[in-house]
Amino acid sequence: MTWGQEPRYGAGPLAGGPGQGDVAVGTTPGGPGTGRGTGRRALRRWLFAAFVVIGFALAALVLAAYYGATLGVVTSLLAVLLAAIPLGIVIPTFLWLDRFEAEPKRYLLVAFAWGALVAALVAGVFNTGANIAFQAATGGSQTAMLATAVFSAPLVEEACKGLLVLLIWWFRRREFDGIIDGMVYGGIVAAGFAFTENIQYLGMAYADGGDQALTGTFIARCVFTPFAHPMFTVLTGIGIGIAATTRSTALKVLAPVAGYLLAALSHAIWNLAAVTGGAGLVTVYLLVEVPIFLAFVALVVWARRREGRLIGRYLSVYADAGWLSPSEVQMLSTMRGRRAARMWARSAGRRSLASMRSFQDTASELALLRARMHHSAADSQALQDERDMLAALTARRQELLGAY
Repeated sequence: MTWGQEPRYGAGPLAGGPGQGDVAVGTTPGGPGTGRGTGRRALRRWLFAAFVVIGFALAALVLAAYYGATLGVVTSLLAVLLAAIPLGIVIPTFLWLDRFEAEPKRYLLVAFAWGALVAALVAGVFNTGANIAFQAATGGSQTAMLATAVFSAPLVEEACKGLLVLLIWWFRRREFDGIIDGMVYGGIVAAGFAFTENIQYLGMAYADGGDQALTGTFIARCVFTPFAHPMFTVLTGIGIGIAATTRSTALKVLAPVAGYLLAALSHAIWNLAAVTGGAGLVTVYLLVEVPIFLAFVALVVWARRREGRLIGRYLSVYADAGWLSPSEVQMLSTMRGRRAARMWARSAGRRSLASMRSFQDTASELALLRARMHHSAADSQALQDERDMLAALTARRQELLGAY
């Protein structure tokens, strides 16, 4: 790529007058009362943030009290430390998938907290109630445990995890660009849920069987199957991601439902094998879970490459109109090109590197916004967002060129 020459601005329909899908860089001036409206929006954001933080804190206190009472403080702390180990593998995987157009860190933190605190707490309450109901209906604890694991847990847990992904798409559509985002949010939520669930299983194993039982549970849950919950919930995320990029009303409803049902079915099959144990568990793990995991890895790699191709395709529209140069589009559509550009910018200092990161992130958001506009899946703010992103790209480029 070459940064020595600016692309020609104002060439092509995107810089001119009205046309189908064509916009001009500009801002929409605010009328009277804009300051008051902005103040009210800021107050609502602060109140909502406070509500979220208080809700998470209450859920954390309830879970801490429960684990402290049932497992003891020392056992709970040991379980927390061990349950955190697989996060060092799972979380970076989804952050790697999210590299082209990184989601806001605050949303990812909320997703993890939702899975670890809210979804885990709500699912625990529902599953306990379902187990009691099954015991009353069947009169046997083993039958009730099997029914809870196969019927209640998959439906309830996948609903609790998938709900956050659905809420982000519904209320923050400008931050939800498609399949990749659905996979990332679903995976992060599920990682948080698995973390809390592992605390319980590891703590119970240590309390009941000591070091030997703890080691076996850690190997089974944290070493062999750290991606179990994420693989299930990713299916829900894919369904919601499809809904986010389609113009079909039917598909907007059917895709999330189908993703959720597939997630619950996969979860139920795994729980059935885990409850029956023995040869059945080994068979399901080798013949079902391992192939599914390999398919999951292939899906993750394919999805990231696909996003790079989409970015290149939709940024080419802006290159044709003069907002970007062809070398910039080529750089932005591959991770190798992006890394090389960041290394180039780093040589001019931290501010230059920050400008390059912002340039790349904004370009990704612009391309994915254009993709949603192409599929008639963007909201009413899309044109203004496009103007703002084009203006931001121009400003970041000027900063980069000025650094040299």
